[in-house]
Amino acid sequence: MVHLEYLRESGGRVLRLYIDKPGGVKLDDCVRISRELSDILDARADIEEPYRLEVSSPGADRPLAKLGDFQRFIGSKAKIRTHNAIDGRKNFTGILEAVVNQSVQIDIDGRAVEIAVANISRARLVAET
Repeated sequence: MVHLEYLRESGGRVLRLYIDKPGGVKLDDCVRISRELSDILDARADIEEPYRLEVSSPGADRPLAKLGDFQRFIGSKAKIRTHNAIDGRKNFTGILEAVVNQSVQIDIDGRAVEIAVANISRARLVAET
């Protein structure tokens, strides 16, 4: 599992699980995990509202959550949203440069910005087209 989201969307609640493995994720992997997880959630989860379970690969715009995710994708373009503003802004798009201690360094048009991982509310790779 690389990321988990529990969101309210227009069609109701969604429990979205992103999985990955060396060599990539196939449709059969998603189906197997979905069936196994569905059985476990039905038996053990204390979720009051109806929800839809989605299991998928992270894709080209994969979420980044752990320091290791940022480290793995140094050199890639990412979009980061922060809880608290840095220099008057909360949204940053640039190239991941480094992971230093508990911070991520991102290059935005030639300017390095350091963002504490604890301040990151959401981060994703940007799919290059």
